[in-house]
Amino acid sequence: MLGYVEAPRAWWLTHGMARAVGVDLPRAVTEGWLKRSELAQIVTRCQGCGCSADCTGWLADPGHAAALPGYCRNKAAIESLAP
Repeated sequence: MLGYVEAPRAWWLTHGMARAVGVDLPRAVTEGWLKRSELAQIVTRCQGCGCSADCTGWLADPGHAAALPGYCRNKAAIESLAP
């Protein structure tokens, strides 16, 4: 399983946001849809964002929309992988 020990919170937020729109990031890497280096960039963007509390709240709401919130720095990258 992929993970980022140096940025565990950013990894779990990124992973959770991706799962919310039907994207399996570890699978995207293992199946070649996404390079490991691209995933690292996505996690790094998340880590540098100041909205982690907002993301946590968004992920905790079971009624969220099928699209990621506009403030997500990884919205375009993650949604481009959605089925």
